[in-house]
Amino acid sequence: MPSPDTYAGEVPTSFDTHLPGIVETVPTVPGERTIALTFDACGGAYDAALIDTLREFEAPATLFLAQPWIDSHEDIARELAADRLFQIENHGTRHVPLSVNGHAAYSIRGTASPAETIEEIAGNAQRLADLGVRSTWFRSGTAHYDDVAVRIARDSGVRIAGFSVNGDRGATASASEVASRIQHADDGAIVLAHMNHPHSGTAAGVRLALEQLRDSNIRFVALQ
Repeated sequence: MPSPDTYAGEVPTSFDTHLPGIVETVPTVPGERTIALTFDACGGAYDAALIDTLREFEAPATLFLAQPWIDSHEDIARELAADRLFQIENHGTRHVPLSVNGHAAYSIRGTASPAETIEEIAGNAQRLADLGVRSTWFRSGTAHYDDVAVRIARDSGVRIAGFSVNGDRGATASASEVASRIQHADDGAIVLAHMNHPHSGTAAGVRLALEQLRDSNIRFVALQ
């Protein structure tokens, strides 16, 4: 991990979900439409129906687990980490925006220094390592970053997973809306949704999308 001193005195110039250095698409191949399904486990509950649906349809996905969620669901986290259908990645030590000055998103205060930024990545990376996972991707809580934090992440050896499709609007979308957003995702899209709201429309929407796309030329992939 880099030294916090490397970034001392640097002042961010931007704070957003879409910044240079954030990966928002995946590689495509001729003749197929490629979609990367990603699901965040921020904290709280576990949407078993969603995971069961992905397994039933053999649809690979990248699961971003935050440390608070892992701590509450360690047995499930270990089970998911052992399932080759899923790629397990880092959703943060405290599940907060990644910044160097405490910039907030959705009233959640971000990391407030380079040292906190590094720990937000490194702390949960170690937690994942304890589960046998070597994480190479990171997505912050709220998916917000400033430009200095993006560089810190890069210097820490991880890639930031952004998104090109907001699949479930923070687990507030209806099942039909979730399905439509997945069905109409562009080639190479990274879809962001959630796996910690079992009472939301996410699981039903994903099932509907997978049913309707079953015989199409869609290729679902994990992040690589």
